[in-house]
Amino acid sequence: MKVAVLGSNAFSGASFADYALKQGADVLGISRSSEPHRVFLPYRWSGHDCRFAFYSYDLNRQLDEIIALIKRERPQYVVNFAAQSMVGESWKNPEHWFMTNVVSTVRLHEQLRHCEFLERYVHITTPEVYGSTPGFIKEDFPFNPNTPYAVSRAAADMSLRTFHQTHGFPVVYTRAANVYGPGQQLYRIIPRTILFIKVGRKLGLHGGGHASRSFIHIQDVCSATWRVMMDGKIGESYHISTNEIVSIGELVQRICGKMGVRFEDAATVVDDRPGKDSAYMLDSSKLRGSLGWHDEIDLETGLDDCIRWVAGNLDDLRHQPLDYVHKP
Repeated sequence: MKVAVLGSNAFSGASFADYALKQGADVLGISRSSEPHRVFLPYRWSGHDCRFAFYSYDLNRQLDEIIALIKRERPQYVVNFAAQSMVGESWKNPEHWFMTNVVSTVRLHEQLRHCEFLERYVHITTPEVYGSTPGFIKEDFPFNPNTPYAVSRAAADMSLRTFHQTHGFPVVYTRAANVYGPGQQLYRIIPRTILFIKVGRKLGLHGGGHASRSFIHIQDVCSATWRVMMDGKIGESYHISTNEIVSIGELVQRICGKMGVRFEDAATVVDDRPGKDSAYMLDSSKLRGSLGWHDEIDLETGLDDCIRWVAGNLDDLRHQPLDYVHKP
């Protein structure tokens, strides 16, 4: 089995590449930047990376090279994590988000639909397309995006729907709740909170942390994505989520409790970002029922996992970028 992972430098992409290697697949990793520090690359930790090949290709500028590679290697599966993915920053240069997430992505799909060897194309999309949800929602909930990022992802999802309906393109979609785990970039809330406590810095908590989310460990997301890749119904989307909902503020309080610091000493309230949705609540019963998936790592165990990762790699993490760096 051969799997091409677009966006293999992303946290979810790198973690899924590692998971696929452990399932015995050969993996082609494709990302626009050179590989980051190995502390962010789970597939470099496990000793399975002899079956991993990395290619630094930019979806916006080197689509021909990406397609030539795919046609030469003929992977049965392409899993696409590649996207401009920061929500707040999408207001600053929205055209960059639309170029990557819509124009270049649709160009990719147009090329892939002619690859007769492709059995499944897994499109990793986002619950942001729904906007703030009124409760636990199913996969047929109408789109109501509220940011340039969310609109760009919704546009690509809708384009893919037409590709499936008209051309029979073998797409399956996943939309995961807030993903976390060892190897995540330091601008994300869980590793950032842990690292800031470790180095004595105070965390800026957007809007006081009132927004509610479900946090799901990356290993559970990877197992779900693999299940969808192998057995998901073509044309269908699948929610990947737990049933536990916590506010961002409560999440930070839990981390503080585990690390023996007071919340007031670890965090301060800053302005919320524009267009931020108050809640994402995904009903994952379709994935659980039709594909037999279930999550295995609860939030308490997962937070302990992240604390160990930061503590074990503190010397390296001190010197890594703390903030998101935008690349058009």
